[in-house]
Amino acid sequence: MRETPRAEPPQPRPHRAFAHTTGALGSGTPHRSDGRPPHTPRGARQPGHDDRPGTTPPVPGRSAALRALRVLVALLGLAFLAVCTWQVLVHGPLARLDERVSRALVDSVPRPLSELASDLGNLTVAVPVLACAMAYAVRRGRRAAAVFAGLAMALVPLLVVPLKLWTARPGPLEPWAHGYFPSGHTATALVAYVSAAFLVSRRLLPLAVLLTAVTATGLVLRGFHWPLDILASVALCLPLLYWPALAARYGRVAPPATPAPEKR
Repeated sequence: MRETPRAEPPQPRPHRAFAHTTGALGSGTPHRSDGRPPHTPRGARQPGHDDRPGTTPPVPGRSAALRALRVLVALLGLAFLAVCTWQVLVHGPLARLDERVSRALVDSVPRPLSELASDLGNLTVAVPVLACAMAYAVRRGRRAAAVFAGLAMALVPLLVVPLKLWTARPGPLEPWAHGYFPSGHTATALVAYVSAAFLVSRRLLPLAVLLTAVTATGLVLRGFHWPLDILASVALCLPLLYWPALAARYGRVAPPATPAPEKR
């Protein structure tokens, strides 16, 4: 009777054994020899803009929608500014309503309190805040954002002063003086504080808006400006804030890539 051959145990193959060694390339383990993160949903993901977790770059569709929204808001602001300027020049119904509202609000709070609030729009207060934020942004490597914020601040008098000279609107408490439309203090506060928030942290945006609102309220209650002067300044400055916001969002310096270890 023919003897049945005895099965021999499988012999290890050198190239297969090396391939399945822990940590080797192609071993199927999470530890890779080239140090790269695994391409799995739980793998390492680069943080998105503003140090938030997510993919880099952001989703193109969302970015395009946000840019379109900013452009739309800027265009609506310019349209509103044109209407306000026209009403002031012809002393239309909107300007007359504005004057009645202002007379009802002036000195409705103690003057020291309203003056303190309006001082937040002074150049000696708002501009140093923006300068500190610009220095912080430069130190963090966001030089483009700092430059755009500085340019936006520099454009404020170049846009506000010609409108003041053209409209020559008298003040609520000083009818013999002219040049109150639009409000330069409101424009300074809005551009300085909001740009500073873009440069430092977007979490500070509510605080920047609050400081601007306090400034505008103080100007109206003290009688330094008509309410329409305030709204016109906000509409004028909305386009100026577009580029600092965009540069602060996309002008961050990416962290240096860690070189992969050499294969042995």
